Amino acid sequence: MWKHKTPGIPDELFERADEVPITKEEVRVVQISKGRLGDGLVVYDIGCGSGSVSVEAAYQVGQLGKVFAIDIDPRAVELTKRNLGRFGLANVTVILGNALDKVRDLPLADVVFIGGTGGETAQILKACEGKLRQGGRVVIGTILIETLYSVLSAIEGMQFSSVDITQVTVAKSRKTSTGTMMLARNPVTIIAATKSSF
Repeated sequence: MWKHKTPGIPDELFERADEVPITKEEVRVVQISKGRLGDGLVVYDIGCGSGSVSVEAAYQVGQLGKVFAIDIDPRAVELTKRNLGRFGLANVTVILGNALDKVRDLPLADVVFIGGTGGETAQILKACEGKLRQGGRVVIGTILIETLYSVLSAIEGMQFSSVDITQVTVAKSRKTSTGTMMLARNPVTIIAATKSSF
């Protein structure tokens, strides 16, 4: 379905559900770029929601790579599976459950994406630290200021370097009866970091 190597699959190509969040196209592009993905890498997508990050990551790591999509919400897991089917991707394993428990049994990761996690983002980051290869990347998307604060506080005591914080604010066009207007979306703050050797 998606014939391009570049990320940025349009949101309308994904199956959507009102009760399941999706990482929007422009934010997703930034997150994928911050992950520095390549062929054959192992990726976690924690709090996968609709599976949009999993789909993008699956394209980037290729057939030799592997993506593990985890969500605690059965509706999100089913929606992710449907979206993977839409795009014909077979290199993603979808897991239902709490990431704090599920990451223990996964192979070491090269990149970890952490999204909607219901307030457990900092704890999940700590659980993933030991599962991330040296030189691996973590990319965390946050909407709430409290989540941003808890993540930055947690990172201070962990083996991460090159911490980068980017806030993405997007406005999208919408046609009206008199012309085109721009509608603002919620800003998303993205924290990216590399696991260091110290």
